[in-house]
Amino acid sequence: MKSLFTKEARIGIVTIVSLGLLYFGINYLKGVNLFKPVNHYYVSFTNVKDVTISSPVYVEGFKVGLVRSITYDYATTDKITVEISLDDEMRINRGSYVTIVKSLLGGAELHIHLNKFIGEYMKTGETLDGRMGEDMMGSIQERILPGVEALLPKIDSILVGLQTLVNHPALSQSLNHIERTTGNLEVSSRRLNALLSDDVPGIVSDLRTITTNFSDVSEELKGLDLATTINSVNATLANLKQFTNQLNSRDNTLGLLLNDRSLYNNMNSTMENASLLLIDFKEHPKRYVHFSLF
Repeated sequence: MKSLFTKEARIGIVTIVSLGLLYFGINYLKGVNLFKPVNHYYVSFTNVKDVTISSPVYVEGFKVGLVRSITYDYATTDKITVEISLDDEMRINRGSYVTIVKSLLGGAELHIHLNKFIGEYMKTGETLDGRMGEDMMGSIQERILPGVEALLPKIDSILVGLQTLVNHPALSQSLNHIERTTGNLEVSSRRLNALLSDDVPGIVSDLRTITTNFSDVSEELKGLDLATTINSVNATLANLKQFTNQLNSRDNTLGLLLNDRSLYNNMNSTMENASLLLIDFKEHPKRYVHFSLF
């Protein structure tokens, strides 16, 4: 069977297919989806440092497109036109602008700042205003590095102070004291464990015995006739009160003896006369005793 294509034709077809696959593959690696409908806009910059073809385009942190091309206007040396392709659903309000934001890892990104106060939208192919965003590395150098440089002398002084503190003999002594204290705590802990394992069970047993004895005593107290005992005590106190009242009264012998002043005076006078009689008896015995033999 005769071949439909000559050798040269087959080589040409393979070459065309290879070039097509190469084109689609390069665009795929760039992140360009050739089968997705897009809108094209242009952005005018005076400086596009770090911006490359396929640099991402973001709106409020969401990726909406890529950079398709970068063209330098040789007639106007301060104008560079960047073509961006955005998703077909993406619409841009009039008065919006695009900034270049540099990342820490190198490269740059385009960020669209929408003018949400205007409801009129730009048409595909129109040109937006481009601005240079804040350089993150430059901001770090301008704001943070001066503070770091001012802190360096203080850090040096702090390190010198720390070195002096570390080398001070008092620190080593304190560490030795801490070590000894830790050793003592360990010994105390072992003793406490021994106490808890040896003595505490005996103490707990004694406490249980005491508790049992108190329970027995309580049961015995419940069996006592406390009412009769209290009545007997009350009767005894009443009799004692009556006896005390009788002692304070003069209508009985004990009351008269304790409360009659004249009886006391008479007894006192009798004692004095008896004392005088004894004295006189000692001094003049012959008045009272007579001896006669014949």
